[in-house]
Order: sequence, then C-alpha cells, then structure tokens
Amino acid sequence: MKKLSELYDVSDDRIIKGIKINSKDIEPGDIFVCTMGVTADRHDFIDEAINNGASAIIVSKDIPAKSVPLIKVKDTNLELRKLCAKFYDYPYEKAYMIGVTGTNGKTTVAELIYMLLGDDTAYIGTNGRKYKGKHFSMRNTTPDVDRLYKYFKEFLDNGCSTICMEASSEAFFRHRLDDIKYDIAILTNVTKDHLNVHKTIENYVSCKKELFKQVKDTGFSILNSNDLYFEEFKSIAKGNIVTYGYNEDDTLMIKDYDLKRNETIITFKYQDQDYKVISPLLGSFNVENLAAAIITLLCKGLTFNDIITRVKNIKQIEGRMEIMPFTDEYTVILDYAHTEDALANILTFLNTVKEGRIITVTGSAGGREREKRPFMGKVVLENSDYVVFTMDDPRNEDPNKIIDDLIGESKMTNYERIINREEAIYKALSLAKPKDIILIAGKGRDDYMAIGDKYLPYNDYDVIKKYYEH
Repeated sequence: MKKLSELYDVSDDRIIKGIKINSKDIEPGDIFVCTMGVTADRHDFIDEAINNGASAIIVSKDIPAKSVPLIKVKDTNLELRKLCAKFYDYPYEKAYMIGVTGTNGKTTVAELIYMLLGDDTAYIGTNGRKYKGKHFSMRNTTPDVDRLYKYFKEFLDNGCSTICMEASSEAFFRHRLDDIKYDIAILTNVTKDHLNVHKTIENYVSCKKELFKQVKDTGFSILNSNDLYFEEFKSIAKGNIVTYGYNEDDTLMIKDYDLKRNETIITFKYQDQDYKVISPLLGSFNVENLAAAIITLLCKGLTFNDIITRVKNIKQIEGRMEIMPFTDEYTVILDYAHTEDALANILTFLNTVKEGRIITVTGSAGGREREKRPFMGKVVLENSDYVVFTMDDPRNEDPNKIIDDLIGESKMTNYERIINREEAIYKALSLAKPKDIILIAGKGRDDYMAIGDKYLPYNDYDVIKKYYEH
C-alpha cells in the first residue's frame, strides 16, 4: 500500500491499496486507470469505478469533477506502466527475469524451466501462475500490466528470486512488457498464428523480436537454429547469443534421440561432450522444448549432470501431451494444439507409436484466422483414423460453419460433427478400444468456453474425469 501523495504530486494522503483497469474489479482503496482499449474507452466507466469504491481516477480527458480525485495525464496507457512500476516497487528489476516466446512450445518450455529450477522460481503464462506449490488460473497468457506487476510483486514477497514467464506477441503489441529487461530470452519457433491481431506474419515476427531487444548486455538470447526466422532474430538479439538445434555449431546440439511410447532418450552434445538424457516428455517437438530448457539452466550456471538428474524427475505438463490417468486399456491425451504445425507435430509422433487407432477430437476458435482452418482440418483428417469435430471457443461464429471451414474441400469421410464439446469427448471415449489413442486437442486445461461475449465455465480435463466416474 502507498499514499496517493507518494504516487503523485498531490496533497492527499489517502491510502491506495491497488491499481485496476477493469471498473467491475474495483474495490475500496483502488486507483482506476482509464486506459484506452481496442474497443473500449475506460473513461466511460468512471462512475461505475467510483460506485465500487475507487479512491482516485487517472484520466487523459477533461472530465467533470467527481467525488474522488481526478488526475489527468497525457497517455493513460503509458501512465499505467509507470504507476504500476512505482506502486509495486519495480519488481522486475529485483528478479532474475526469463522470457519465453514462440508460436508453439512456450508453455512447455516455461513450465520445464520452472520445474527444473526449483522452489525459488515462479511461473506465469497460459497455465496460470505458479510458485511455492500454489497454482492460480488466469485468462491471458501475459496479463495486463495492472495484474502482471502485482503478480511479480507477489512472487518476490513469497521468496521467488527468478520469474519465468511466457512473453506473448500480443503482450508486446499491447506494450505490456516494454519496461522489462530480461536476463534470459528464449525463442521456441515461429509459425503463422494470431494474425487476427497482427494482420501479417512480418508484424507477428516483429513483436516477438522485441523480447530479444530487451535482453540485458550481460544476459542471454537463446535461439532455435532450426527456426525459419533464426537469422532475423540473431541479427537483432542482445546479450550473449546461444543456440540449440541439430547443427554441429549449436551451443547445445541435439545429436540423436529415440522416441518411445512412454519416454524419450536423447543424446545432447555440449562443449564437445555427449550427454544422454532420459526424458518423460514424448514426441520430437518435446526434444526441442527440453533442449531450450536445458540450455537455459546451463546459462544460469547449473551443471549438465545436475540437469540430467532433474530431468528424470519432471512431471507431466498440464494440457501439453498430458496422458490422462483414468484408464490403462487405451491412451487418452489432452493437448492444447490448435495450429496446423502443432497438430502435425503431435499426430506425426502418435502415428509412430500407435498400436491401435488414433481418434481425435478437435475444433477451431471463432473470431480469428478462418484461413488456417482447412489446413488444420487436413492435417487432422489425414493423420487420424477417426475425427470428431466440435466447438472450441466459437465466440460469435456458428460452430457448424467453423467445422465446414475445417473440412474444406476434403473428400475424406472419417469424421463426424458433434457441436457440444462434452458430448463429442464422450463419443470419442465410447469408441475407444484397447491400444487406441484418443487425442483431445485445442483447449488443454483452459477453464472456460467462449460463447458469444461470455466465458462460460468449462474444462476438458473435468469432462474426461467425469466420463470415467459414471
């Protein structure tokens, strides 16, 4: 908490307890900052904020006098970062900051780093925020600044000296991360995604580059040498540039790997020495994800032998190639894959280890990137024995039309459509025979279904669990 007079040049010592940009979340003692969103001007919600107990309002427009102080600034969006940094005592300057960006693999890499580094590390990203055995869900991969800086301070106050975060392209587009200097920045890969926000792949890549421009001079830019945009990132990256991949001159070389149904055996080469690592993570894509996490730990000063021991003990990552524990007759996998590339990666691996059929449940989110749907559908239909198409956050689109887009011009008939996602999952599970693999893709551990403008409670994991409890 701070006095208003400590935050602004005013003779008002009222106590400020927090900073918010959502008027509905305001509690007594909060400052309400009237930021300008893409579709919303929060100046329109000043009265609601005051009714909910706001102690002061930050504005950038001329507003008639209210019952609480109005503090006018030039740009409320820029002011939000400055105010939160001051209120929360610049927490990102006091922590060892690790940022992970990329189209696929961000969550897996960030969670791996969190698990491998241990108890003084916090994680924040798609799977929520985690520290000291606590887990809290969140709506956004990278939250707005009013919550992000608050969470950073929360981590520090609970004894976490390292923060590993997923740094989304949209967060850079919205300037949520502009103030942070990173000790380590990591690139997983770049494929087409989120073009509903960025419009072009060039804009998308440009936003991801920002992470590497914000690396400290003493820090590390960790790049995937096999990524299509590697040279572009290398040309702008700050700090010490280190690489991982399949090339002899990579800092950490993936020399060989053996994919098995229940583990992966990998040979890495580092500083002219080979190291054999047994990983519980499955699939070739997780070989690269693990490589990114391992080189991060090496940059942080851990020894390779210590890392090998730690890797053996890592757990499944929620919603990422997560094998459900409810049956041994066949395999049920929950995964967040929602792009052509991610679906191709996981289905390619499953086809190398399958003993029965692959039955896939999937859909595509509404309100974004219609053009990618036929390619997603083609990958799923050609690499699955049977597909159940269903809804996946349809928002304001008709789920049937989304499925039409997924099917596209395909002449394949190995599918059905069941709009209700719970019913679709039940149907796939009811079809399962011994040794089959049931892949439930798209939402991972998301705890909502976006329908219209509402976020309704929903969770794939809970649906699967309920099926086996009947």
